[in-house]
Amino acid sequence: MTQIPSNKDASAHIWNNPKFHELVRKRTVFAWTLSAVMLAIYFGFILLIAYGKSFLGQSLSGGVTTIGFPIGVGVILSAIVLTGIYVRRANGEFDELNRQIIEEAH
Repeated sequence: MTQIPSNKDASAHIWNNPKFHELVRKRTVFAWTLSAVMLAIYFGFILLIAYGKSFLGQSLSGGVTTIGFPIGVGVILSAIVLTGIYVRRANGEFDELNRQIIEEAH
């Protein structure tokens, strides 16, 4: 009969596993990197609004739409793309490390 480890034993085993620390480090660095990229895009757009109003207000091909509109849409789309990048890596590399850690805990 296989004995199931207690939660305390499993927690200690996971905490002492070098793969767990690798997972935490990789995920933290990756999340902060993507956050910094998004903040740079967002604050860059805000600075452009503050100091480049004439540029953003220029009409695209003589129509009603200004240059600011596609740039603003680009800011929104960049958030979606960065989220997709995080999800792809989380579902691949991070989930695999997580699976290995759980297997080793049992």
